[in-house]
Amino acid sequence: MTARDHLPHFEPTIDELEALKNMEMGEVISFETAAREHLSKRLLEFGLAKQDEDKKWTITPLGRELIRRQED
Repeated sequence: MTARDHLPHFEPTIDELEALKNMEMGEVISFETAAREHLSKRLLEFGLAKQDEDKKWTITPLGRELIRRQED
């Protein structure tokens, strides 16, 4: 069971939204950058971003959907 199963409503912080928007524009965030910028692991926990085998963060379709909802 994931965090999303327990908490159906996710309210992203301004920093989380900014990170998602940057990833949507093609920015790949390294593990080191995520740690340095204190990016929330909630993005991973809620499936809004994913981490590949090189520990690079990229946006998921669910993350893109969240950004679209925020812009509407």
